[in-house]
Amino acid sequence: MHFWAHLKTVNHHRNLVCKYCFRLGLYWQGLTHDLSKYSPQEFRVGVRCFQGDRSPNDAERREKGYSASWLHHKGRNKHHFEYWTDYALDGSGIAGVEMPKKYIAEMFCDRLAASKTYRGKDYCDEDPYKFFLKGKDRRLLIAPETSALLEAMLRKLRDEGEDAAFAYVKHDILGK
Repeated sequence: MHFWAHLKTVNHHRNLVCKYCFRLGLYWQGLTHDLSKYSPQEFRVGVRCFQGDRSPNDAERREKGYSASWLHHKGRNKHHFEYWTDYALDGSGIAGVEMPKKYIAEMFCDRLAASKTYRGKDYCDEDPYKFFLKGKDRRLLIAPETSALLEAMLRKLRDEGEDAAFAYVKHDILGK
């Protein structure tokens, strides 16, 4: 069991996201980011399946064929594109719904913080973009507009660094 290691990882990640959201003027989102990770449904899995270099949900998914912790988490946190799914208006099934920009900005902060948390001293500004590309072909349920905007944010981070990326998100995307 890895109670303290998991708690330290969650706290570190949340603190980074809070700092990044504050940089964008998203104070409430920073303060409330990922609070569901402390719920028994998510925290127990995090302790039992702790890996240190990636989400414990990956281990639960391999173990059970699905992750109950992830299903709980994505249904309560609007910064995950999986939260934003609904039946398509054309009747074709479930589809991604365009996310509000403030949640796409929080998703950007979340991906940056996750990369820094899991990569540690090996982190570089292209890591969140590389992670995005790795799963791009599997993201059937993300609205195209949402995907394009997140990709633009991550490219700005990769190409011009954190300061330029945060300025872009704050001024050009959020209009603050």
